[in-house]
Amino acid sequence: MKKIALLIILLFCTTCVKQNGNEYFEQIKKNDVALAKPTEGDWLYSHKEKGQSFEQFIDSKHIVPTNNSNIIYIRPIGNFNSLQNKQIELLREYLEIYFQLKTKILETVSNDVIPESAQRIGYENNQQFLAGYILDNVLKKDKPFKRIALMGLTEVDLYPKPEWNFVFGLASYRDKVGVSSIYRLQDGKLTTDNFNLCLSRLLKISSHEIGHMFGLHHCIVADCVMNGTNSMSETDKSSARLCSVCQRKLNSGIKYDNKKRLLELQKYFKSNNLAEELKLMQKDAAAIQ
Repeated sequence: MKKIALLIILLFCTTCVKQNGNEYFEQIKKNDVALAKPTEGDWLYSHKEKGQSFEQFIDSKHIVPTNNSNIIYIRPIGNFNSLQNKQIELLREYLEIYFQLKTKILETVSNDVIPESAQRIGYENNQQFLAGYILDNVLKKDKPFKRIALMGLTEVDLYPKPEWNFVFGLASYRDKVGVSSIYRLQDGKLTTDNFNLCLSRLLKISSHEIGHMFGLHHCIVADCVMNGTNSMSETDKSSARLCSVCQRKLNSGIKYDNKKRLLELQKYFKSNNLAEELKLMQKDAAAIQ
C-alpha cells in the first residue's frame, strides 16, 4: 500500500510540474500578436514556409547544453570602432540573458582571413564577404572551450550566393555556427544618435541567428524575433520578443527559469533605453502576476 501511495504522489507531483511549467506560456500567450497576411516585399510573400510546431521541434534533433558544451561565443571579424565595440559588449550581455547561458567575446580577427575569392563589390558598390566561406573556413574550425554555439560578427556586408544582393546573417544548424553583419544595421555610420536603434537591430538579428542554432525554425504564426525578414524596414517592424510557442521551444532545451529570464530582459531593456522592447517585457511580466 505504501508503494502504491508513493507512486500516486509521484505521478501527482509530475503532473503538477508539467502544469506549472506550461502555465507560464499559457499566461504570456495572450500577448502574442498574429501575423498579418504578407504583402509584396515581405519575407513570407516570397518564401512559402511551413513553420514548426512545438511537437515538431521536440521530435527534431537540436542541441541542449551539457557540462562540456554550454558557452556561447562571439567572434568579431574586422575593424570596429569604439561605439561598435560597445555594442558588441552589450550584445554579449544580452545573449547571456536571452539564452541564459554564459556568453563570451573572443579576440577580434582581421578581415585578412577572407581571401579575394570570397569577396566581391556588391550592387551598391560596397565590399561584401561570402557568408558561406566564413561559416565553412573560419568559424567551423573555431572551437573554443565548451562551445555550444559560435557567431561571427563582421563590419563588412555579407552575401550568401552570387544572385543575392545581401544577407543580414547566415547560420549552420548542423555545425552550430553563424555569422551576422552590422553593416546594414547602422544606417551608414553608427553614432550616439542612432545607437539605440542600431543596437535593437543587432539584438534581433543575432538572437534570431543563434535561435536557429538551437533548432528554432522561422515562426510564421505570430510577431516574433524568429520571423524571417527581407529588409531593414521589415526587421525594424518585427518584434525582439519570442512568441509563446518559440519561448517554450527554447526553454524545453535549455531549461532556464522563465520568470528570471523575463525580469532580466526587462531590466536590460530599461537600462539601455530600448522603450519598445521594454513594453513587450512589461506586458509579459503583467501577464504572469
